[in-house]
Amino acid sequence: MQTPTPAGEATRLPGLDLLRAIAVVWVMLFHSYVVGGLGEDYAWLSRYGWMGVDLFFVLSGYLIGSQVLAPLARGERLSFGGFYLRRAFRILPAFLAVLAIYIWVPGFREAPGLEPAWKFLSFTLNVLIDYGDNKAFSHAWSLCVEEHFYLLFPLLAWWLTRRPSKAAFVAICIGVVLAGVALRAGVWLHDASVEGSVDTARRNWFVEDIYYPTWNRLDGLLAGVVLATLKTFRPHAWQRAQAHANAALLLGLAVVALAFWLFRVRTGLLGNAIGWPVLSAGLALLVFAGASRGGWIGRWAIPGAGWLAATSYSLYLVHKAMFHVVDEAFGEALAGRGIVAFAAYGLAALAAAALLHYGVERPFLRLRDRLLARRRAAARIDQHGDQAASVASAPACAPQRTL
Repeated sequence: MQTPTPAGEATRLPGLDLLRAIAVVWVMLFHSYVVGGLGEDYAWLSRYGWMGVDLFFVLSGYLIGSQVLAPLARGERLSFGGFYLRRAFRILPAFLAVLAIYIWVPGFREAPGLEPAWKFLSFTLNVLIDYGDNKAFSHAWSLCVEEHFYLLFPLLAWWLTRRPSKAAFVAICIGVVLAGVALRAGVWLHDASVEGSVDTARRNWFVEDIYYPTWNRLDGLLAGVVLATLKTFRPHAWQRAQAHANAALLLGLAVVALAFWLFRVRTGLLGNAIGWPVLSAGLALLVFAGASRGGWIGRWAIPGAGWLAATSYSLYLVHKAMFHVVDEAFGEALAGRGIVAFAAYGLAALAAAALLHYGVERPFLRLRDRLLARRRAAARIDQHGDQAASVASAPACAPQRTL
């Protein structure tokens, strides 16, 4: 899953790059189950790796939220066309390239079954998947959540900022959190009560009904949007708070540790009812700390973290399949080698990600930038033309304004 840098960020923030890098490696450690895991000695490294996706969600909420809210806060018109064009060129080329390989090269798949292409293309995989039979490329579920966010958030932000209301914003945030808690708890109680029946015997109800659906996974995106809102609409308070980035980092680690405890049984009721908002709050504190250049994790750029962050989207797309490819070729030799095995699998995934990043992602991003530059140039020409027409149509005796 990718986390784009908004146009307003003049330079990359080392702290956010580090968090992106941690997120994707954490997810890769979790998905090492595709090749049998890293062994009991390293199970603690991968057990909570699924939380890396939630870190991506918080980063995405913060960065996309900042990108959308900045012009609205200045009283400017939000360019929906420009926003969706940027997202399409950022997401679709690499995604479609990998999907094509999954469809046409069955040996590339980490699992035999693959959902029909239309579920991937319509970004409905996360709500329509038959996980029991079609696990291949199932990690695209998180891209579906992101796409739904990209589609709806700009519209919601535009509507809310027409008549800004702090009370309405707070009420919506509280409502989203409480609705998520109630919905997940209700689904868990219902599905757990009928587990083992004919309808649920073959179905992974936890994945299909709780873990994947967008409406159950809004906490991380919401936490990131809250950060973006504070930064955009309360810049002075944001700057003052950034002086306490290290305290936020320590508090965030403590809250994430609490989330570990809540999710000690990953599919249990306690974690899935209240664990998500707790986890998202902790990760949001880490992102807040990472957004500061004066804190411990934002002061210096760690070698390699920036590159890993830049290629994290491609790496997320291909890593499970590359784990499978390497396992097919060298699985017996790597069995039981723990971190050494993960390094071999990881290097193969990094090589494939670099090929995808430089061969597909970057060229389409350059094309996107050229298209956006032409749109901006055309808009300036139209604006100047309108101004000239207004001056020409003014009465001769009317004084002209100095531009």
